[in-house]
Amino acid sequence: MKKVLKDSIIHLAHRSGLMPTFRRVFAGRAAILMFHEIQQDHRSELTTGTSAALFEYSLKWLRQEGWEIVSFETCLKRLATDPGPCRYAVLTFDDGYRDNVTTALPILERNQAPFMMYVPTGALTRTLQSWWLGLREMFRIRDAVTIDAMGMRFHCPEFQEKVLGLYRVIEWVHQDYHRAATLTSTFEKAGISLTALNEAYFLNERELQKLARHPLASIGGHTVSHAALSALDVPSARAEMADNRRYLEQLLQLSVRHFAYPYGDSKACGQREEHLAKEIGFSTAVTTRSGQVSDGKSNHFALPRVGVGGPFDSRTRFEVRMSGIQSAAAHMLQMRSITSSGVER
Repeated sequence: MKKVLKDSIIHLAHRSGLMPTFRRVFAGRAAILMFHEIQQDHRSELTTGTSAALFEYSLKWLRQEGWEIVSFETCLKRLATDPGPCRYAVLTFDDGYRDNVTTALPILERNQAPFMMYVPTGALTRTLQSWWLGLREMFRIRDAVTIDAMGMRFHCPEFQEKVLGLYRVIEWVHQDYHRAATLTSTFEKAGISLTALNEAYFLNERELQKLARHPLASIGGHTVSHAALSALDVPSARAEMADNRRYLEQLLQLSVRHFAYPYGDSKACGQREEHLAKEIGFSTAVTTRSGQVSDGKSNHFALPRVGVGGPFDSRTRFEVRMSGIQSAAAHMLQMRSITSSGVER
């Protein structure tokens, strides 16, 4: 859906006074929430993650609205065995950011909220090609940014110009994940070290070992290098998933049963990756596709999530997404498009 249509749905849904009705009709029995960084100073990081204030609000709102925040394992068990009206929320964090411990964990502890963290090997070993961190750093510290591979130069002395420029380049990469590799020379010219950024922003092995022993924490896999699996051949994709699982299990001395596809959209993962996740021995795999879980019969290897954060997020937007109406509207528009194009379902 175009942003203007999303904004219209959000505005109308919130102003209608019918949000409780929308939740009863459209919300699933479970929602898997997706977070990345939880930032104390959201603005200084160009609003790329989730502010600590919105994060804490989301947890309190879930409880107030009757959602029970549970672990992934508990959620799956309840959906399979309890047909009752209870709704469950699962909190997930991608990539293993240090602020998930320094900022988010105290909030999670205050709310006694279990959570899942999906960690790529390269974040811990500092080998991750974290191009998104490199881009953010460039736009943070420079008032003019040249992206050679795009053939574009961004004049961005003002905050809003930095945010818009950054997200334009991120969107360009997401159109073709092979483009991420073309940014390496740009970072080198700018004197930006991805290794140093990895050290600054991601947990290290010792920190993850400590976190894994926390009673609220569970750890899942997220590949070795955060690669878009669909861009790899089968042996390489399998190795990305299996080697990451093996590494985490050896490091933590725990079973790693859950997985998150890097990027997680339809361009980055599909049925082939679902089969690989199952073959390797994972119990679930989550995507970044927006939606909620209706029942225990959902495809456990293509689970949708509800993203929270980014430059345009707010309490109102979060509440509307949790109502399910935005996903329902997107689905109806998709079905209308298929019907009008003459393609059979």
